[in-house]
Amino acid sequence: MDKIKIVIIDDQTLMRDGLKTILDLEDDMEVIGTAENGKKGLEIVENLKPDVVLMDIRMPELNGVEATRLIKEKYPSTVVLILTTFDDEDYIVDALCNGASGYMLKDMHGDKLIQAMRDGYEGNMIMQSNIAAKLAARLSKSFSQKEQDNKLNLDDFDLTEREIEIGKLIASGLTNKDISEKLFISLGTVKNYVTNIYNKLGVANRAAAVIHLRKLGL
Repeated sequence: MDKIKIVIIDDQTLMRDGLKTILDLEDDMEVIGTAENGKKGLEIVENLKPDVVLMDIRMPELNGVEATRLIKEKYPSTVVLILTTFDDEDYIVDALCNGASGYMLKDMHGDKLIQAMRDGYEGNMIMQSNIAAKLAARLSKSFSQKEQDNKLNLDDFDLTEREIEIGKLIASGLTNKDISEKLFISLGTVKNYVTNIYNKLGVANRAAAVIHLRKLGL
């Protein structure tokens, strides 16, 4: 069985070492590198090509948001999951819009972190309920009447009827697995549709896709 290759980027030595110990105990995971800031983290990602990056937000030299953006630009298939102590709305939105596939807080239970790593690797968006609530509140607040007057036009994106159907399910918060079961199609087929939707919308991850799809009225 192939292991999920992981890089940990965090400026706290104890956090890096502790996470490595926890994740290396799993049969399907292997921490192949660690770094104490975003700049060194980017170099490690370039050299080791991990499947998943576990990223802190506030770090010296290069913060987690900017490091996420640079990693996703060069390696779009690499999954970046934010793990931080900060639940600031701006951090959440900036991280997700720059390509992060999840946003988690460091007080979460170890078992849930491990499952989140697997879910993120499988292509699902990872957010704790309190983070999702903050994001929803921020989106609701920012989606003002002015934005509604200038909302995106569905016809401009050339989505097929099936892509629109799946787009509605993505916007409602369903995972790829949920969509597969609901529409009675394979998970691989769903992933292909989701990739096409991302490409047509010009987005890199599920959070950005949800924002666009809701602006399209889906």
